[in-house]
Amino acid sequence: MAQGSCLCGAVTFTVETALKDPLACHCKQCRQQSGHYFAAAHAPKEAVNFSRQDGLTWFRASDIASRGFCRECGATLFWRADHGDEIAVALGAIDGPTGLSLGRHVWANAKGDYYDIADGVPQQEGFEG
Repeated sequence: MAQGSCLCGAVTFTVETALKDPLACHCKQCRQQSGHYFAAAHAPKEAVNFSRQDGLTWFRASDIASRGFCRECGATLFWRADHGDEIAVALGAIDGPTGLSLGRHVWANAKGDYYDIADGVPQQEGFEG
């Protein structure tokens, strides 16, 4: 179980199961939304429960997914596909230690030219489930 929130507290949540598949996404959309790359881990959608969500809003980012963020402080919080049962939870939104380590970099071929991926974690050119 993990607890998390946005910067201002207008969105607070718990994840009622272990987060899995921690990854860093370097696609252009993630970089534009977060200002760098998006580090997240996955959980079943039904395992994410909100104790406060008055700041939560969803941006329709593509034909297949939406991105959740706080409309008050602008914190990047979630990514969810329209189909499927999982949601990606921003690791930076988790309160306290996560106990996780990145397992892969996705869309590494789309990374910004201002940084290198040099941590030895496997890299994928796209996203493979």
